[in-house]
Amino acid sequence: MKLLFVHQNFPGQYRHLAPAMAAAGHEVVCMGDDGNVLIQSPPSGMVVVRYPPPAGASPGSHHYVAGFEAAVRRGQAVLRACMELGRQGFIPDVICAHPGWGESLFLKDIYPQAKLLAYLEFFYNARGQDAGFDPEFPGTLDDTFRIRIKNSVLLHGLQAMDWGVTPTRWQAQRFPADVQHRISTVHDGVDTRLVCPDPAATLTVTPEGASTPLTLRPGDEVVTFVNRNLEPYRGFHTFMRALPELLRRRPNAQVVILGGDEVSYGSRPTDHPHYRAQYLAEMGAHLDLSRVHFLGKVPYSTFLSVLRVSAVHVYLSYPFVLSWSLMEAMAAGCLVVASDTAPVREVVRHGHNGLLVDFFSPGQLAETVATALENPQRLERLRRRARETILARYDLEMICLPAQMRLIEDLAAGRTPSRRPADSKPLPAPTE
Repeated sequence: MKLLFVHQNFPGQYRHLAPAMAAAGHEVVCMGDDGNVLIQSPPSGMVVVRYPPPAGASPGSHHYVAGFEAAVRRGQAVLRACMELGRQGFIPDVICAHPGWGESLFLKDIYPQAKLLAYLEFFYNARGQDAGFDPEFPGTLDDTFRIRIKNSVLLHGLQAMDWGVTPTRWQAQRFPADVQHRISTVHDGVDTRLVCPDPAATLTVTPEGASTPLTLRPGDEVVTFVNRNLEPYRGFHTFMRALPELLRRRPNAQVVILGGDEVSYGSRPTDHPHYRAQYLAEMGAHLDLSRVHFLGKVPYSTFLSVLRVSAVHVYLSYPFVLSWSLMEAMAAGCLVVASDTAPVREVVRHGHNGLLVDFFSPGQLAETVATALENPQRLERLRRRARETILARYDLEMICLPAQMRLIEDLAAGRTPSRRPADSKPLPAPTE
């Protein structure tokens, strides 16, 4: 087959699938924004094409439609790059594209015979999901209108696609009911051979105000928290407000926080440069900052070390896309304390493979984490079952990657892909 993968931040969600299809002998061309492509040396059999970063919306565009205009410009940039590929003789049989930024807008117009498999990350709604969830950040009627228009690009993508794929059942159920029969649920997958426990792992941090580094190891009281960027969507405010009581109760605990100071989701704070500054201003006087370690953004190997020395890993999220970091923490055998929100409940069952807490309760979070630190042996079974859950339902090599490849093969052969989730093995009911 001739396959075209399109993602502005290539490889994005195609980091395993595209190389696997090339290794299987297919002709694979990948396309991304020249300013954002995150792969330097493509593996054998895989060609990466970069299109010039498109201009954004015109000055003065109404803020409801600025994103749509930028998406159209991006779609045009991809169109021009694909037309050049056509002149070179490349006509894809199957296109795998993320429609969220407009890249797939015109692909079916120039490749009408190709099958378009859309990666469906999230369909926005003004109620019942991330918007309006947190009373600390109330939405406005203007936000409701903006969100409705924000879906315009996705609606075009849904109309054009031959089939869609999304990582979780909860995400699949966010999309309009009349397209759900054309969506398969297949997670991106976790490389469980790489992401695994390591009793010999170490992590070195330098406490604030200290000149001597501190080395943390499995068995130490290490509480970990990971976001791409530290922000309310991922519960950073709840976590920070839980720390004073947690550190008071556990005088030997060390807290390791990963994440940048940009904003991935939602709005920026109005009176601070970033949310870390905002919640340090609120809570800093009540924290022993020599035991709270902000490491920022780190290499993947350091991220794995953080998970491997973790005694308790905290994951909080609005009703939104599940983070890869939750699955990776479970694969690493972490004792996960997570928010009792709908997307999380699809993976974490309270008392079976983790512990769930009220997203909005710093007190309950502090109590749960402190109790978990007091009873590491009693809760060891949760660590074991967390990894077992990932192996049984989300393993990259055994489950997710084969299912992703079958979707492409079925589309190319004219077969209707299976809608049965690749992770269809249910979580067993708690027995203890």
